[in-house]
Amino acid sequence: MPGFLLKRILQSLVLLLIVSVIGFVVLNLLPGGPLAQFGLDSSITQADLDRLREQLGLNRPLYVQYLDWAWRLLQGDWGHSFRDGAPVLEVIARHLWATFLLMGSSTIIAVSIGAWIGIRSATHRGSTFDYAATVGAMIALSIPTFWFGLVGIYVFSLKLGWLPAGNMYTIGDETVLDYLHHLILPSIVLALVHVAIWSRYMRSATLDVMNQDFVKTARAKGLSERRILMKHVVGNALLPMVTLAGIQLPSVLTGALVTETVFTWPGMGRLFLDSLGYSDYPVVMGLLMFSAILVIASNLIADIAVALIDPRIRLA
Repeated sequence: MPGFLLKRILQSLVLLLIVSVIGFVVLNLLPGGPLAQFGLDSSITQADLDRLREQLGLNRPLYVQYLDWAWRLLQGDWGHSFRDGAPVLEVIARHLWATFLLMGSSTIIAVSIGAWIGIRSATHRGSTFDYAATVGAMIALSIPTFWFGLVGIYVFSLKLGWLPAGNMYTIGDETVLDYLHHLILPSIVLALVHVAIWSRYMRSATLDVMNQDFVKTARAKGLSERRILMKHVVGNALLPMVTLAGIQLPSVLTGALVTETVFTWPGMGRLFLDSLGYSDYPVVMGLLMFSAILVIASNLIADIAVALIDPRIRLA
């Protein structure tokens, strides 16, 4: 187990290094650069731009800029925002819990509903429910998240008036119920695609377990189908889902970015787009690295969890 853990940690560190290099290079090669916003101000001369470039260290070779940024990152200094001068970690922290709230609620919805649909489809293979679940999953996977968001706003906000069209709370009424009221629509929209994914994976895993010899032996002993399902099938079918949970995190983060934009949700996705529009590269890089660390850490935890559950994985 220590060898397996060390191998996975080293792989994660290498991957994180690659992500940081690619992200840093791509951002600095974008047209305009960090000083593009100042070029629109006629009162700022070329001498002023040159002075700003020198103060920010943008006149140095790109590899020197990267090494300096990486060294400061390792020391806990993620830089300062170009917009207001606030520390990058402080800026991210302001929006962090909003994104985690949206991702957490949508994941709970997706896992609970998706797992139930998948198990029921597997145990009723070939039924009307199974075909309906398959068609529904294909539709959900074929339509982009922002379309679901716009339709949800049109139907439930504009036409029926049941749910808010956006934002995280009503100004002056920041109660728990108000937060939940605003959370319902974006969390359901974000969960829709992942319900389809979880249901398909869970159906496949359940069918695979149901065809195993130990399940056939349980049937031969006269155990009821319900007892076989609860005691032998579900637990084993959930094992691959642990890995899926880690794999799905990047997709949830990407969906959160789109959902937060549609619903003006003040999370990290909204912050990323705003910072990119203002060429606030320190915040953009901070968000990129934070997301990469989150995704890589979740995959590492998923690998360790699977290895603890199934010792055969440690040999891989």
